[in-house]
Amino acid sequence: MHLRQRAAAIAIGRLRGGRGGALLLALLSSACVRYHAQPIAPAGSLEDFEARSLDDAELGSFLAARGEAATWPPRRWDLRTLTLAAFYYSPALDVARAQWAVARGGVLTAGARPNPTLTAGSGYNATTPTSEVTPWIPEAALELPIEVAGKRGIRIAEATQRSEAARLNLLTSAWQVRGRVRGAFLTLYVARRTDSLLARQRDIRTETVRILEAQRQAGEVSPIDVTQARVALAASRVAALDAAQAAARARSDLADAIGVSPAALDSVTLDFAELGAVEVVVPEAETRRRALLHRSDVLASLAEYEATQKALQLEVRKQYPDISLGPGYQLDQTDTKWTLMLSLSLPILNRNRGPIAEAAARREAAAASFLALQSRVLGEVETAVASARAAATQVQAADTLLSALGRQEATAQAAYDVGEISRLDLLGLQAEAVATALTRLDALSRAQSAVGALEDAMQTPLDMEKWALDRPQRTPGSHEDAR
Repeated sequence: MHLRQRAAAIAIGRLRGGRGGALLLALLSSACVRYHAQPIAPAGSLEDFEARSLDDAELGSFLAARGEAATWPPRRWDLRTLTLAAFYYSPALDVARAQWAVARGGVLTAGARPNPTLTAGSGYNATTPTSEVTPWIPEAALELPIEVAGKRGIRIAEATQRSEAARLNLLTSAWQVRGRVRGAFLTLYVARRTDSLLARQRDIRTETVRILEAQRQAGEVSPIDVTQARVALAASRVAALDAAQAAARARSDLADAIGVSPAALDSVTLDFAELGAVEVVVPEAETRRRALLHRSDVLASLAEYEATQKALQLEVRKQYPDISLGPGYQLDQTDTKWTLMLSLSLPILNRNRGPIAEAAARREAAAASFLALQSRVLGEVETAVASARAAATQVQAADTLLSALGRQEATAQAAYDVGEISRLDLLGLQAEAVATALTRLDALSRAQSAVGALEDAMQTPLDMEKWALDRPQRTPGSHEDAR
């Protein structure tokens, strides 16, 4: 036991006497990343979600930092302000931001250099007389891995492309969120406007039934005329119920698209003014082509393809084996011995053919996906252009007819006031005007949907990057304080 302690003391003394021991101690004592648990409590997260509001102070700071919301909270919420609130609250964007953070972490992982390996051990010489020298042989070896053929740089380039693809996918998710908000906002507007027109129609038909019932009792009209009027009145009431249900669903869909509970919309005033008219501006073919080349999903697919290129290049470079240098030290019974070993795998039985073939196939698949996406996007743009033009024409025709009916109704009202026409004739013209207004509203809804599809296809005019990329700072429980 005395000899073993003596040998260990000699080895430790030599390490302490050199700079290598000090460097080793410094490395071992360096600070490491600490783990911090972040448990999720379903009840707490649900309460935080239900407490979200559109007058939250942190939401106001988020908008103000980007040049919006000069007055907070805004008196009226239009499509733009609701969309920006969705960029703050949307869970879909939270997921996309987290995926981008994972991809950015992948760049750090790709650039990490392999750590050296320190091996320490001890041998024992059983043939050495214990009275002369110690039989123990302490030794230490250091293995230094060395990557060759530029593999690390290629790995970093691949991870960078995947990070860029994740960033662009985040922008694509932002456009999808905007599309959901716009669609729900438009549906809610149409449902509320339909309900208003149906209420007017119901009043007209109620009055018509009253007049016809009086005429039937006087023997002036047949019971069939009264029955038809009652059926029309019942249809108006059913349509009004459908419109009310559609408005309730659209309201829930709008809240879901924003990322708040439906109760958060109770205290805000929605501004639908911009949806009352439609202006279709069809960009020129060259402008559409430039937009197609800069769509986030197209650029993301291109970045994914470039990542597969780098992945294939890396697999090809892996045919060249990496090198490991192994300097070693041994204290052989008071004799100091140094060794230097060089090791590498011999590419005899395996030349990395399988991974190369897989990487090449993935590159071909990525190229096919890019071409398919580009073709689909082109079709989306052209379909959206055609739909927008047709819908705008229908709205113009409905506007012309509605304007003409408005003039006729004014003329008929004047004629009724002087007794030239009956109340029933005036009600018939008013009912026709309401039916035309409903037709015009349907055409307007389709036109606005087409305009939204064209904006999504072109990904204009809203600038997404300053809203979507930054992760909002939301303090759990702060919404209660804001209220």
